[in-house]
Amino acid sequence: MKTYIELVKANAKNLFRDRMTLFWFLAFPVLFILLFGTIFSNEMTVSAFPIGLVADGGEVAHALASTLGQTGAFTVQTGSEEDEMEALRAGDRRLVIVLPPGTDALLARGQQVDVIFYYDQQHQAVNQVLISSISEVLQEMERAMTGRPRIFAIRSESVQASDLRSIDFLLPGVLAMALMQLGLFGSLQFVGLRERKILRQLNVTPLPRSLLIASEVTVRLFMALVQAMLILVIGRLVFNVQVAGSWPVLIGLVLLGAAVFVSLGYMLVSFVKSEESGQGVIQLVQFPMMFLSGIFFPVEVMPVFLKPIMKAIPLTYLADLLRQEVTGWAPLNTPATNLLVLGGWLVVSLVLGIRFFRWE
Repeated sequence: MKTYIELVKANAKNLFRDRMTLFWFLAFPVLFILLFGTIFSNEMTVSAFPIGLVADGGEVAHALASTLGQTGAFTVQTGSEEDEMEALRAGDRRLVIVLPPGTDALLARGQQVDVIFYYDQQHQAVNQVLISSISEVLQEMERAMTGRPRIFAIRSESVQASDLRSIDFLLPGVLAMALMQLGLFGSLQFVGLRERKILRQLNVTPLPRSLLIASEVTVRLFMALVQAMLILVIGRLVFNVQVAGSWPVLIGLVLLGAAVFVSLGYMLVSFVKSEESGQGVIQLVQFPMMFLSGIFFPVEVMPVFLKPIMKAIPLTYLADLLRQEVTGWAPLNTPATNLLVLGGWLVVSLVLGIRFFRWE
């Protein structure tokens, strides 16, 4: 363990001394997201939450619309269920409240009134607060109109909006790209050590090659977390991109993605003899990944003959997982499929990287 810790410290010092490497691993993704985020953010200023109300126009519907409108936090639009649901999917509503036909009569007879809230799953956390607030309004209306609470039975259902902002699609893709570049180009440092005969000197020591690679991977995983935090914080503060899923799950995905591409990078450079040839091999792998994995545009627009290549690229599956977790974007594959493919790439790359490791 002591040898491993010393190797990690040495690799970390070597990495942080290289200012150009730090620029490409940290500053470049930040500049990238700021530039393209500014172009594609499509920010809108909203003074109140737009709410759709589907009702038959009775006293309850009128009272609900009036009460919500008076708070100043909501603007209420009434219409048919079809029209309001279309507006929700288009991003023009934050919630759609559906009251059943004959709500006034049901309430007068003391019967249960089934109310459905539909919301955009992209803003699930915020909308749960809105649902809770509007539910309290309904309960107060019950007490005022009937004297008996808990007649309204409230059910909420999420809806995938069809036009999330471009920045919501782009930011997870940039994060996936940053993890890919960290793993692939970070391995070139290893080739440099081999060219300078430093690895050959280590070969005469009892140092296991698996321990050397493990220390390198540890430093890259730490750098991946730093990258991810920078990109996500800037996305939140500058472009209001909120993480829709779980932070622990997202951190786990970042570590998994970094491990996959770090292992892939070391596997690739195991077959090259110089940094120049290593750069050529890595660029040859990086180029199709960047443009055929759907990190910058939806894969639906990709020509059919290119889709088999897309399905073979690990970046496709990492970007899909990150996009689902960060923004709740409609998935290309199930999480299990994405994890299985990435796990396969990780195991194969790691095994081959250790198997073909060369000290010189």
